[in-house]
Amino acid sequence: MTTTSSSSCSLDHWFHSDLEIHRLYPESIQILARKHWTPLHITKQVVEFLVPHKGVKVLDLGSGVGKFCLAGAFYKPEASFYGVEQRKHLVELADAAKNSLGLQNVHFLHKNLTKLNFRGFDHFYFYNSFYENLMNTEKIDDRVTCDPYLYDYYNHCLYNKMEDMPPGTRIATFHCIDDRMPSGFDLIESQIGQMLKFWIKT
Repeated sequence: MTTTSSSSCSLDHWFHSDLEIHRLYPESIQILARKHWTPLHITKQVVEFLVPHKGVKVLDLGSGVGKFCLAGAFYKPEASFYGVEQRKHLVELADAAKNSLGLQNVHFLHKNLTKLNFRGFDHFYFYNSFYENLMNTEKIDDRVTCDPYLYDYYNHCLYNKMEDMPPGTRIATFHCIDDRMPSGFDLIESQIGQMLKFWIKT
């Protein structure tokens, strides 16, 4: 990890490009960045949709090393960003990056998202964190069990949790091959060849 701290370099510097923010992480994480972590230009579009007013709580479902949450917290300081991640070492890296940046409106939870009460949050971001459970897909690492059964199980749990959310709930999905949403969620906008989608529950 870089030894440069945010005290000697403004936050603007870190969020100037994906390359710069990746320097907050070890090289092993930087290698994974292009496929597993959200690009900054996508984050900017997503947070404009997920933060319609001050004070909202945004949850990243499968937050990895926290890149989306950190960028969201920088772009939208009037909102709070939370990331839930089942890999403890990734949560530790996310917390270390948060501390380096000195951001106060971002928090990381070491937990399986199926065990989390979604009612504590307003809006959601989902970058297909279940995909690695499918056969012949690139895994982040081998520290958690990956199985096609879990892909279906996690999607079912997410569907049920979103179904229980109140009207007005927003979710942005990115690179989701199965983005069936519960009744009441309207697709508001699609971008990047329908890979990025914005939904609101009516």
